[in-house]
Amino acid sequence: MFKSAFVALVGRPSSGKSTLLNTLCGAKVSIVSPVPQTTRNSIRGIVTEKRGQLVFIDTPGVHLSEKKMNRRLRAAAEQGLAGADLTLYLIDATRKPGAEEQLVSDVIQKSAWQENLIIAVNKTDAAPADCATIEEFVFSTFNGFDRTRLIMLSALTGSGTDALLDALFDRAHEGPQYYDGDCYTDQEIPFRIAEIIREKCIVHLREELPHCIHVIVEDAELRGGGAVGKLWVRASILTERESQKGMVVGKGGSMIRKIRIAALQELKKIFEWKIELDLRVKSAPDWRQRDEILSSFV
Repeated sequence: MFKSAFVALVGRPSSGKSTLLNTLCGAKVSIVSPVPQTTRNSIRGIVTEKRGQLVFIDTPGVHLSEKKMNRRLRAAAEQGLAGADLTLYLIDATRKPGAEEQLVSDVIQKSAWQENLIIAVNKTDAAPADCATIEEFVFSTFNGFDRTRLIMLSALTGSGTDALLDALFDRAHEGPQYYDGDCYTDQEIPFRIAEIIREKCIVHLREELPHCIHVIVEDAELRGGGAVGKLWVRASILTERESQKGMVVGKGGSMIRKIRIAALQELKKIFEWKIELDLRVKSAPDWRQRDEILSSFV
């Protein structure tokens, strides 16, 4: 019997959702950084085995904030929950549950059936991990929760991920194969390129600037085909204020050059084509308040 299910992956910012998704899929599906709120969209990753296919939806981290962009991100997470067959709630074992963790659990209890819920405790191999406190939180919050659906793992090393997949496939129902077996994501090329560029901006830019930028691929053109083809890309890094452009460009163009080289190195690992990247910086005042940009965060 071939099983299939859409699995919503939810949790607090920096709980390791993107790392887990990449580990499960065996490829880079979602960008990763130590900066909270890196994920802004519902990213799909696909795991296909003989027993079936799981389509994971990596949702933005749920956190306490009433800013317009953050409300949009929370809505995207809730939308992912509403459309899923199973819910995978990831909890960071190195952080004590607090108001933000309670918010995540409240969202889950409103949007998901408890019998379709799997809870995974991540970073169990880290020195400050306190699994006992997390277990206490889980069983006091989700009354009657089945212990067999609580999985201890490390998204970074892959420890415990086999048990997690077993638990998810056990609760998946007979269904079709939605994607080809060699497909690990359904993201379109321009989106993947924009996300890689944004990841490198987050890595190389300091303080609050990573939250103030957005990346748009203005144009992409494949010239030639196969391994000898070239993908020409023109992309823009948007900043909220004119004064921030200089920080992204850097002295003598040093920062934008560093971001471009790092992005190209990452893109070469993903695509078979040679990438030519034309990277620019533009000011888009208060873009985090503009619906035409926020509407892409789904």
